[in-house]
Amino acid sequence: MVSTTVTVKNIWHGAVSILKQSGIDTPVADARLLVQHALGLSHEEMLMHGSREVTIDEQALLDSLLQRRLDREPVSRIVGHRAFWKADFIVTPDTLDPRADSETLIEGALQHVQPGQGEAPLRLLDLGTGTGCLLISLLQEWPQATGVGLDINAGASETAVLNAQTIGVAGRAQMITADWVDYTPADLFDVVISNPPYIAPEEAPDLAPEVIDFDPPVALFASGGGLDAYRSIFKQLTRWLKPDGWLILEIGHSQAEAVARLAIAAGLSVVETRRDLAGHPRAVIARMSGLRVV
Repeated sequence: MVSTTVTVKNIWHGAVSILKQSGIDTPVADARLLVQHALGLSHEEMLMHGSREVTIDEQALLDSLLQRRLDREPVSRIVGHRAFWKADFIVTPDTLDPRADSETLIEGALQHVQPGQGEAPLRLLDLGTGTGCLLISLLQEWPQATGVGLDINAGASETAVLNAQTIGVAGRAQMITADWVDYTPADLFDVVISNPPYIAPEEAPDLAPEVIDFDPPVALFASGGGLDAYRSIFKQLTRWLKPDGWLILEIGHSQAEAVARLAIAAGLSVVETRRDLAGHPRAVIARMSGLRVV
């Protein structure tokens, strides 16, 4: 007699097959995360208990999650969180979905910004903080640092607060709901970091459904060929950044030269245009002091 028992292993393999046949780019990873979420298992538990029987209710829940993924909803939004750098971040409809490309900014900051021994702790400003992933990741790396995360969306600020609390840096992170053009701090910052909106509105038809249908438009699009948010930052930078401070900006793959020109016109020296794992320009790193432009 053939067993009709559905196990963790077979339901995972079935989910991979469904996603693969539908053209999802990362079917194995997506299926694993959805099965883990539906069954309440960690990755290790899923591997250790592959022969565990799956209930009808669990199968039904997984079917509903798979349908959402087939409708191109990102896995992070389905399960409510996304791994970024060294932590797991809550993701909500008010925030961008943190992406691995943005870790390029963290790598650049750690390479170029060296907290001095015996000096005052670094002060960080994150413009358009969203989930808080950039600010919080740097606070994890620099345990003496403090920071402010600004976001125009109150829901995003609330999400960043939750992430700071969950990850354990809430005592060193202040999240503020404000348009950055209205923000003048009492003291200047050592580092300003930002993943600002940088997609030109006319590029919207080229975006994947996971982006255009689920990321908040205010965090995606900037007029002026996608450069207006950068222009705004450079215009007001002296209100935020110390004279020898660092500016670290995420950029679109074709924007390196344009953003570098804006930085130089604002009196900064471009230290590096840093590439992501795919080899695309992803971050412009600049300083207010007279370093060599490369």
